[in-house]
Amino acid sequence: MLDPEGRVVTWNSGAERFKGYTADEIVGEHFSRFFSQEDCDLRLPQRALETAAREGRFEAEGWRIRKDGTRFLAHAILDAIREEDGALVGFAKITRDITEKRQLEKATYESALQLRLLVQGVRDYAIYMLDPQGRITSWNSGAAAIKGYEEQEVLGRHFSLFYTEEERGRGTPEMALAASLRDGKFEAEAQRVRKDGSLFWAHVLIDPIYNEAGEHVGFAKITRDISEKRQAEHDLRQTQEALLQSQKLQALGELAGGIAHDFNNLMTVLSGSADLMLRQPDMPVEKRSRYLSVMLETAERATSLTSQLLAFARRQPLEPEVLDLSVRLDAMGEMLQRTLGSRYEVELDLAPALWNVEIDPTGLEAALLNAVLNARDAMQNGGRITISTANAPRPEGDGVILAIADTGEGIPPETLKRVFEPFFTTKAVGKGTGLGLSQIHGYAVQSGGTARIVSEVGKGARVELWLPRTRKERQTDSAGPEEITRFPGLKVLVVEDSEHVRYFARQLLGELGCGVIEASNGNEALEQLKAHDVDLVFSDIVMPGMSGLDLAKKIRETYTDIPVLLASGYSSKQFIPQNEREFPILRKPYKLETLTAGIGQLTNLSVGLEEGSING
Repeated sequence: MLDPEGRVVTWNSGAERFKGYTADEIVGEHFSRFFSQEDCDLRLPQRALETAAREGRFEAEGWRIRKDGTRFLAHAILDAIREEDGALVGFAKITRDITEKRQLEKATYESALQLRLLVQGVRDYAIYMLDPQGRITSWNSGAAAIKGYEEQEVLGRHFSLFYTEEERGRGTPEMALAASLRDGKFEAEAQRVRKDGSLFWAHVLIDPIYNEAGEHVGFAKITRDISEKRQAEHDLRQTQEALLQSQKLQALGELAGGIAHDFNNLMTVLSGSADLMLRQPDMPVEKRSRYLSVMLETAERATSLTSQLLAFARRQPLEPEVLDLSVRLDAMGEMLQRTLGSRYEVELDLAPALWNVEIDPTGLEAALLNAVLNARDAMQNGGRITISTANAPRPEGDGVILAIADTGEGIPPETLKRVFEPFFTTKAVGKGTGLGLSQIHGYAVQSGGTARIVSEVGKGARVELWLPRTRKERQTDSAGPEEITRFPGLKVLVVEDSEHVRYFARQLLGELGCGVIEASNGNEALEQLKAHDVDLVFSDIVMPGMSGLDLAKKIRETYTDIPVLLASGYSSKQFIPQNEREFPILRKPYKLETLTAGIGQLTNLSVGLEEGSING
């Protein structure tokens, strides 16, 4: 307590504790001794008394002086005390030491300021806050830089502003907030929309925020523009694909060189037989028939070799088929021997009762050829390559082992650890891409299996592929001669840019009793359709200008009742994209039986043909 002039009347233990004076030392002294000299010079103690007397209370914060001369920050309240008649009898004085509180508040403020400066200084990340409903409550400079909005443009707006219209329609923003609350965090990569409407790839993180009482008060939202990262990954994938294709084409060159001998033999038979028949017009019918049969068999063999080359060069996703590896590899043995040459011996050790596997046959051929070529390169002076198959039950499931073993130098342990790494190679520059064994490993994994290499220096190497067993049955070719059905009166429009092929197709269709109209390209075909009544269109796929596929789509749009049969020198399964296999495709070279099957499929005169592909 103070008297009306400001002298101390009472003094409690709290005052003694933080001001340092005992009651005997301070009672009767003026309370101004707790003020600094600067405050006294400004008459602050007197003005405090005057204010309290006039208004009933004076309240302020300021520095006060302890007995030992040290300062402390005080919160002071001075209340006037009056008698019933209103006479002033003194003042009640309450002082609280708030030094630590202010220091803590200052530290908190400075920390918050530093955090704000940090957040505002980050320009590579959009960092902002959302309220519990998803409305934006803060916005940093990174958000402005990435999304194009200034703070005043977005505060209070819902963060779905940055989502595409399709995602907003699906409720994606709301689902993201719900997932954040449910799981404690939401993280995703997706496209977002800038202020100018352009799209960018974003890595998004949403964390729920709770106060000290555990109440949900909003979300912390962090967005990073990863467009350049995604582009770099895309470019890297394209580079890897290009290198893989380069490696595949390198192997294809080896394959083509190896079977050139076969092609030359085939061409010798064809050209020799044709020459003899032309030179001997009076050749006996029996002899002529024998030559023609040999020519037909030779052409079919050439077709098979061409298919292998085309299949190996393709760049399409895996298309699994149910296979017996022993049967498949037995058929490939001669081709591999031709590829390697006489210095290398190819030995086949194929299990007779092998379980079926469901794999992509073209990928298998590529993996096998890569393994065989690697084995050849390990045997500079020639050697033996053994290709074997065996049933391989495992605890995780039954499977089949395909192994390629060589008698080469073997692989050192430090190299063996890295052989499946992409681009790792021990060959000289320009002699290999380092992708051959990587392709083998990738193919095995894509097929649901595994790959490994076992080797010791001086004892050769063995590449093993474990492929899972399938319970599905293999599709077998139907036995027996193919029937030829005639279609008298059927009007067919033949569309083919090659004059010789077009003539051949006209002759075959004539043999089947069909009437034929010709066109050399897609535009001419559309004009012929306007001028003639046509029952069926038979078109090549690969033509200059409008392709056969495009022509077929236009015909389907305009002439809904005219079926289209396409022909291609490529295998339909390998070179026609999955989403474009809308029309039956006849594989070249076709003959009377396969053409009959194709027309019959479209006119409902034959059954049991593979949908979307006619291979005869």
